[in-house]
Amino acid sequence: MRKIKWFTFRNFFHRSSLTSSMKPRPVNAYSFVPFSPVAMLDPTILTIGGVVLGIAIIERILERWGVIDLVDQFSKVMRFILPVTFYGALFYFFATFMF
Repeated sequence: MRKIKWFTFRNFFHRSSLTSSMKPRPVNAYSFVPFSPVAMLDPTILTIGGVVLGIAIIERILERWGVIDLVDQFSKVMRFILPVTFYGALFYFFATFMF
């Protein structure tokens, strides 16, 4: 059973503010120390990186074969897809990584 303290209104306002009747609660602190590059080995991020790398290799092969029109189309599409893929993977990484 809890012990109840009684005090008057006058004693409440004239009491010193340096002493507190409440005990401080423990504070949960989180650390970024466990942040590790090994966390980048997520299969989803590796798959996205592999697809982008594969498209870049196909573009280089088509350039060697001399199919410049197709390479130009690839480069136009990749100007949009690469930044979207990068920021999407970055968002996915920070959304799923447990700090």
